[in-house]
Amino acid sequence: MPYETIRWSLENDVAEITMDRDAPVTALNARMCDELFDAACRCDAIGARAVILTGTGKTFNVGGDLDEFASAADKADHVTRMATMVHAAVSRFAHMDAPLICAVNGSAGGAGLSMALSGDIVLASDTAKFVSAYTASGLSPDGSLTYFLAKHIGLLRAKELMLTNRVLTAEEACDWGMVTRVIAAKDLLEDARGFAKAISAGPTKAFGRAKQLLETAYSENLETQLDKETRAIAAMMRTQDAQGGIAAFLAKQTPNFSGV
Repeated sequence: MPYETIRWSLENDVAEITMDRDAPVTALNARMCDELFDAACRCDAIGARAVILTGTGKTFNVGGDLDEFASAADKADHVTRMATMVHAAVSRFAHMDAPLICAVNGSAGGAGLSMALSGDIVLASDTAKFVSAYTASGLSPDGSLTYFLAKHIGLLRAKELMLTNRVLTAEEACDWGMVTRVIAAKDLLEDARGFAKAISAGPTKAFGRAKQLLETAYSENLETQLDKETRAIAAMMRTQDAQGGIAAFLAKQTPNFSGV
């Protein structure tokens, strides 16, 4: 589909998605929800081995476009359609093998915060801000926020952010466990691309299985999780990357992973 609210590129197995509505503030509208889902499917279909999601200017994404909400004839139906599509995008990113690197260049609020926290690696500009924002408009969270936030920072702190809409700086978010690393604003995208380059040279299928296993780390009992680990590592032993990686280790050589 032609993109109007995002920019998409692919280079050396790294896909880069930039949310950009050509406006001072990037907010999530219905078109962007559709395009993010299309871009997520595209990354998966072409076999991208790492994906970067970022924004432009002073905002990563500030959440739902309230002007668009207000102008919708049937507001509940409009939000249902938007949430369904952005949830499909989050799910596709979460379930693909390629790790998702969120490069949070500026303010992340509402669904923007949700998307930022859904990343496998979350890099934040030192000027970034993080806020739930939903209840400030009389809304409840969506976009995976109730799934990821409590896992990252614990239930009580998640409740604090959702109920009070406290704004966190990048350093505070990192201290709380919402962010992997804080980076100087001028270096953010370069560092994100460096991360992506390194990850794209790794064992992509093994990364995907690790993501799947960690997804159920808090929900499965020990025996079920152990069984999943057994099945996963046995499946990985059948991959070219595992066979080549083991051989390279035994020969004291650097492995050359191909992602298969």
